[in-house]
Amino acid sequence: MSPIRIGHGYDIHRTIAGRPLVLGGVKFDSPFGLDGHSDADALTHAICDALLGAAGLPDIGHFFPNTDATWKNADSQLLLQKVIAALRERGWSPVNVDATLVAEQPKISPRLAEMKSALARSTGLPVDAIGLKATTNEGSDDIGRGLAIAAHAVALIQKL
Repeated sequence: MSPIRIGHGYDIHRTIAGRPLVLGGVKFDSPFGLDGHSDADALTHAICDALLGAAGLPDIGHFFPNTDATWKNADSQLLLQKVIAALRERGWSPVNVDATLVAEQPKISPRLAEMKSALARSTGLPVDAIGLKATTNEGSDDIGRGLAIAAHAVALIQKL
């Protein structure tokens, strides 16, 4: 077994009026949030899936199903902390995470440092071990029309 592994995660949620928008553990001032069972933090969910995939584990929905009321409106940073604990229980430790958030609005770039800090706290990684970028879909598809927000993430883990 290799002492290092890489995983990829992806998540997308539709926008919905009247719900808080949380991305990377940071609340944004926005007229919409994301539709989902937990706080619907697409960025954090993609990171969770990247970490779980690297360890050969099932996806976030397996650990925190939307059929379980325990996770209704749950803070995704708590889910991420539980994912890190699950990795450690199996002898793995995160090395770094790199993620891209895809959204037309709100403007993400001014909040990237805050998001990196929140994710660093939840993963136990140094801030400089978290790469985070934001882009748009240039007005194309549901993301481009502001109807959804998506995220891609990769994570490297190592054997303890």
